[in-house]
Amino acid sequence: MINAKRFQDDFCAIAQFGVLDNGGVTRLALTPPDYEARNYLIRSMQNAGLSVRIDSFGNIRGRRAAENQQLPAVMIGSHLDTVPQGGHYDGVIGVLAGLEIIRHLNDENISTKHPVELINFCCEESSRFGVATLGSKGLTGQLTCNMMQSIRDHQGISFYQALQQGGCAPDNHAQDILRPQDIKSFFELHIEQGPVLEHQKIDLGIVTAIAAPTRFRVKIIGQNDHSGTTPMALRHDALVAAAELILAVRNIACDSSPDSVATVGEIHNRPNAMNVIPGEVQLSVDIRDIDLERKRIMTDNFKAQIAIIQQTHQCQIESMLLCDDQPITLNTGLRDHLKDIARQHSWSYHCMPSGAGHDAMHLAKLAPTALVFIPSRNGISHNIAESSSLENIVRGIELLSEAVKQVAQAV
Repeated sequence: MINAKRFQDDFCAIAQFGVLDNGGVTRLALTPPDYEARNYLIRSMQNAGLSVRIDSFGNIRGRRAAENQQLPAVMIGSHLDTVPQGGHYDGVIGVLAGLEIIRHLNDENISTKHPVELINFCCEESSRFGVATLGSKGLTGQLTCNMMQSIRDHQGISFYQALQQGGCAPDNHAQDILRPQDIKSFFELHIEQGPVLEHQKIDLGIVTAIAAPTRFRVKIIGQNDHSGTTPMALRHDALVAAAELILAVRNIACDSSPDSVATVGEIHNRPNAMNVIPGEVQLSVDIRDIDLERKRIMTDNFKAQIAIIQQTHQCQIESMLLCDDQPITLNTGLRDHLKDIARQHSWSYHCMPSGAGHDAMHLAKLAPTALVFIPSRNGISHNIAESSSLENIVRGIELLSEAVKQVAQAV
């Protein structure tokens, strides 16, 4: 059995790193609170007997010895970084689930034919650098040094610089890229971040496919002017153009499909003064779907709206593509394996897509991959009210524990 108290102790310890007065957490990637959490995890992994290293992309990798060290590893992982003003469950339960699964193998003195490896992926959230899943992108060969240097936070610090400041060597990244022959399978446990499982009173979600984002950073350049003396017809109001673009982004998704979503989640207005017509607005755009063609059409419609709004409001609009990730379907064999285990324990399950991106979507390009959801209380995530019950978390860990043990034992 999984040691629920040990898991809870680790969870409460991690929750203190970046905790806010209102009970939430801000633990942006590669900032001091994140390093505190990472150091706690490293110590815990070492105490569990793992061989631990930090790769060129900032990922923490802990490997459990096997009967045959040359066989490809069975990997488990998620992330410890959070969004600003976020909750304590997103990502964290997946990392600690992997740690607890390995401890359970140790407790039972179970040796496996394949190594079992736990990964804390660096910079899963896009909150700091505007691009998500950087650690898993790097691990799967999707980042170059130039890309890492061009991805910057709002202070102008690049992902490359942040890695160097943390003691990583991004110039040596080629040696850390995972090959298909290095990995047998990948498992990730995550909160659903939506209301379906709780609403339908279902124990577990077994994910069929993962939506992927296309993201832009947009700058709208108008002209600062006096709010009292400039006639309405002669204004070049960047904020009005931004407002129209924000509504256009929403309508593009609403007109597409129930599985399509599009969000403007960040906006900066300059000079941001009551009596000055805004001269510049910067905003972020996030377009997602589990269907690649629908996502492409939404992206094309977004670009078309930029051209229309630019002409209507006589403003210059610049858009920079931050990422264009590909939706992916997960391995049916592992899904069937998880369903068999759930049925054996009389756990209810629901096969469902994931509207959120996860590190699992990149690992799925290399090896059979499984993503399991547990219910989110009231469907809330990326919010200080984010929560899941310990009972549901432990059930998810037990499901993955059996699957990992069986896959790691099979040649």
